[in-house]
Amino acid sequence: MKKIEAVIRHYKLEDVKNALTAAGVQGMTVTEVRGFGRQRGHKEMYRGAEYTVDFLPKVKLEVVVEDDAIKPVIDTIIRVARTGQIGDGKIFVTNLAEVIRIRTGETGQDAM
Repeated sequence: MKKIEAVIRHYKLEDVKNALTAAGVQGMTVTEVRGFGRQRGHKEMYRGAEYTVDFLPKVKLEVVVEDDAIKPVIDTIIRVARTGQIGDGKIFVTNLAEVIRIRTGETGQDAM
């Protein structure tokens, strides 16, 4: 099993969620996050004063999938979340040693 974490733009969340649901993903966790990458934030004006916004608001989407579903899920996220502009986000894939459903005690793929 793998955990896929995607940091994407806020306004792309609904589209990505719908596309992943249509692709068969059964559950996901969404967190509002702030961060920066190569763009290092941006400058804004407020009441005539210029200031730098270092941490830009993003959304982190977490999905756990079986090993054979990794490529279709990643391809779906890229296809739907991409705008072609700086700040589209990142995808991180990690191995999961174990998954346990708290309610029933089921483990592994049964817990998903």
